Amino acid sequence: MYLHLGENTVVKTGDIVGIFDMDTSTISKWTKEYLASATRKNRVINVSMELPKSYIVCNENGEIKVYISQISSQTLMKRRNNL
Repeated sequence: MYLHLGENTVVKTGDIVGIFDMDTSTISKWTKEYLASATRKNRVINVSMELPKSYIVCNENGEIKVYISQISSQTLMKRRNNL
């Protein structure tokens, strides 16, 4: 199955490692460092130019990608659980 992350972006649900709320999880120093590292390695994909509400970590064929989405983590989790 696939999960729609916003705009024209979908990912396989089996590739999803985690769905995280941007406001609560980016308080941590470790999370900020992780996202900065992923950005430097060109692994971050911004799905929309709107205000980001969540980020989704995926393992696609052994390569980690981080999707930034304007859709809340709660909505994405509901969508994933309804598949």
